[in-house]
Amino acid sequence: MKRRVFNGYLSTALGSGLLTRNGLGWANTFEPTWESIETHRVPEWFDDAKLGIFIHWGLYSVPGWATPTGELGKVDWNKWFYQNPYAEWYLNSLRLKDTPTYRHHTETYGENFDYYSFSKNFNAGVKKWDPSQWARLFHDAGARYVVLTTKHHDGFALWPSNVPNPNRPANMVPVGRDLVGDLTAAVREQRMHMGLYYSGGLDWTFEKQPIAKRGDLKSTAPQSEAYARYADAHWNELITRYQASVLWNDIGYPTLGKVKEMFAGYYNRVPEGVINDRFSQKFSDFTTPEYAKYDKITPKKWESCRGLGFSFGYNRAEGPEHVLSGDKLIELFVDIVSKNGNLLLNIGPRHDGTISELQVSRLKTLGEWLQVNGEGIFESRPWTRPSAKTEDGADLRFTRKRDSLYVFMLARPKGETLVIPDTKVAANAKVIQLGGRGDLKWVQRQGALEVSLPKTEAGYASVLKVTPAPVSAA
Repeated sequence: MKRRVFNGYLSTALGSGLLTRNGLGWANTFEPTWESIETHRVPEWFDDAKLGIFIHWGLYSVPGWATPTGELGKVDWNKWFYQNPYAEWYLNSLRLKDTPTYRHHTETYGENFDYYSFSKNFNAGVKKWDPSQWARLFHDAGARYVVLTTKHHDGFALWPSNVPNPNRPANMVPVGRDLVGDLTAAVREQRMHMGLYYSGGLDWTFEKQPIAKRGDLKSTAPQSEAYARYADAHWNELITRYQASVLWNDIGYPTLGKVKEMFAGYYNRVPEGVINDRFSQKFSDFTTPEYAKYDKITPKKWESCRGLGFSFGYNRAEGPEHVLSGDKLIELFVDIVSKNGNLLLNIGPRHDGTISELQVSRLKTLGEWLQVNGEGIFESRPWTRPSAKTEDGADLRFTRKRDSLYVFMLARPKGETLVIPDTKVAANAKVIQLGGRGDLKWVQRQGALEVSLPKTEAGYASVLKVTPAPVSAA
């Protein structure tokens, strides 16, 4: 990267408060030892953020196809790889041959059409892509950070790397535009944090044996010295160029990789950065359940990642019946936040950078809800318990911020009052509904808080704010 371009990114990051610097240059606080690295603490910005946008975008976005079998964890692992709903796994499904993807590919493009030839289509498509449109969409949806796939398992990089791939397929035309850099600048312009995903564990330009069963994930992960140095060089190049706020590795990392040196160097450059748990090392800032979430408050910071549908990459075969409805998305988000988690919600753009109306509509629904109720989400922390049920079975979720408790009604009670069990409030407590008008009447009855609800509906998952925060008797 040219020095002036790098300095531009650096100035943007410093001006946005995304990097810190002392008078002597970068603070060399961390040493390449686990004892030193383990002293890193999750920064408040990540704890406060709650919502991130994941973006899977690459060569697989050109065909944009997978059979919508079902969510990860709900499909038999013996069938998963042969009926893989992840469109970003298109090449692996193609290599297995006895798959719906192989049949689709041969019928659409011909049996001899090489996957890496999609790079020509991809490069042509991204020429008119406007990253500022994405950044505004994500900002308006309420996201506080963005994570972009810089290289997925197929080995195609979305930035002009100076690290040569010794196994670059003949038909793979390198990216003709710095997609990582352009989106990084646009995201920071909207005052959001930028994170980078990298497939450290798998690279199908180094390993052509397809993955047919779960055990193959380990046996097909390249472990050569050449791949370890390649992955190290890629990660260090990404860190140096873009100063990402999140390092989001996937599917493990080569055993010979210099992870401790990478982690220490990263924290010395970006002290308020965070690293996920998929380097398969003894340390991480947060854990990453996929299409899953924890069922209780978990003290260690965590982040649930998933697509709006069954796939991360764009899948033209998915319809509304495969995609989370607006109310289910909000319910999922609130539940995750109540248990100390963030939601990393994935968007799969088409190869030209356009985003389907179905995905855009879900982001807009979430953003509109957060405009009214985001006070109870952002900068919040878990209460003493994450949830409760009313007498008629309506689900409640809780968060706390400063001296207020926020009560999320995932379903409106059948009557005109909300009874929150095992909750004791102060005599001077004030109860309001976010987005509503005036104080709500309440009474304390046998250890439960009974609130008279407004007669008008406030939309899905309306939120009550109780100040000062009551004591949980559960």
